[in-house]
Amino acid sequence: MQVLRSGLGRALVAGRGEQREVDTVLVGDVPPGAWLLVFVDSAREVISAARAAEVDATLDLLQAVLGAGPGLSAAAAATAPFTLPSTMSATELAALAGRTLETRS
Repeated sequence: MQVLRSGLGRALVAGRGEQREVDTVLVGDVPPGAWLLVFVDSAREVISAARAAEVDATLDLLQAVLGAGPGLSAAAAATAPFTLPSTMSATELAALAGRTLETRS
């Protein structure tokens, strides 16, 4: 979320179609225009505009997935900025979990 104005330990921020006041105690003073990673009405980290755009795109992707119900559309999977587990092979999933896929003879 982007800072609109800030005060002592608080900031008015906007993002994802809403404005709200958040606690900034964890990140310190923030100037208007700064970008914050916000969780449960508390700023957790000051981030760059590029990182904010990545977070926003990821949240858009998650919202699309949740709205689509089970499974993921091919279009959403193709535009994901990372490899989704639902598109991985069993071998790739095992490697992601730090294991090797055992084969039976």
